Amino acid sequence: MLLRIHHAAIICSNYEVSRRFYTEVLGLQIVAEHYREHRQSYKLDLMLPDGSQIELFSFTDSPPRPSYPEACGLRHLAFGVDNVDACKAFLESKGISVEAVRIDEYTNRRFVFFADPDGLPLELYEVSA
Repeated sequence: MLLRIHHAAIICSNYEVSRRFYTEVLGLQIVAEHYREHRQSYKLDLMLPDGSQIELFSFTDSPPRPSYPEACGLRHLAFGVDNVDACKAFLESKGISVEAVRIDEYTNRRFVFFADPDGLPLELYEVSA
């Protein structure tokens, strides 16, 4: 029986840039970091405060994402936050482009989109009122 989402896996084009983004900008905690010589690939396990994780991988010559954002597969990765405005301002202070805040038409919750260094769509979704 499924209990919860344990992790999402992301393949990046520039490991150092993405490592800094997810750890220094988004503040995710490093659980483990491994270089896999046989694959010439890094695997970085990152954890959010609730215990959910992101696996960040680097591979040589990975194909680019086919289109934005309506390609088949993962559409975006959403993070629950207490205050969308504060998070948006923080990201913008780090030079990250953030879209305008929107309202979910079904839940009336506020959300906003931005992208990781490879253009992966990320969402901040306000979980508290």
